[in-house]
Amino acid sequence: MNRLNERLALIVVVLLLILSRQSTPEFQVGDILFQDLDCGPPCEAIEAVTSGYNGAQLSHNGIITEIKGDKFSQIFLVEAIGEEVVKTPLDKFLERSNKVIVGRLKPDYTYMISDAINYIETSILGKPYDYIFDLENDTYYCSEVIYQGFQVADSTQNLFVINPMTFNEPNSKNPFVHWVTYYEELNAAIPEGELGLNPGGMSQSDKIDIIHTFEKPSGMQ
Repeated sequence: MNRLNERLALIVVVLLLILSRQSTPEFQVGDILFQDLDCGPPCEAIEAVTSGYNGAQLSHNGIITEIKGDKFSQIFLVEAIGEEVVKTPLDKFLERSNKVIVGRLKPDYTYMISDAINYIETSILGKPYDYIFDLENDTYYCSEVIYQGFQVADSTQNLFVINPMTFNEPNSKNPFVHWVTYYEELNAAIPEGELGLNPGGMSQSDKIDIIHTFEKPSGMQ
């Protein structure tokens, strides 16, 4: 009986391993990870103005630029976070928040990935974080890193649409209190109406497929 129980236990373990492998995609360079970061007022303000894929509240993203093996510690993303644009192992990215969905370019656009990644790694990695959210300067926020990479690869495709940004509370002409304080500390004007983009809007692009959900971001149906 003990031998039988051991065999049954082994079968269960093997099945769980198989199911685990099937539930996690085989990542590819160029995959974009959209994250519900839960970073307090800044993330809440970003999520409030643009809902993401299926209503997901998304405040951050990064793009896979290098894969050295199957382990999450061997898969690397470039992201703008903290003080600069950095390269982060996938396991560390997910430790920050597991509420992540994965987007992948549709086949018609995958030809752009190589040039986009090359530009991101050679011309954007290591640059300062864009605290102002200005597409025209040589600093970068998370969505801007990915946008600029693919614009360089082929600007005619418009993978991700830029729109006038708003820092106002929904259905109001009053900016979030967070942004008032934020820009006062930077001694800069709130760039209301200037062109930009955010993770939620990018996740709704009709040129990508959402291929995997680690844990549902808040609001996602």
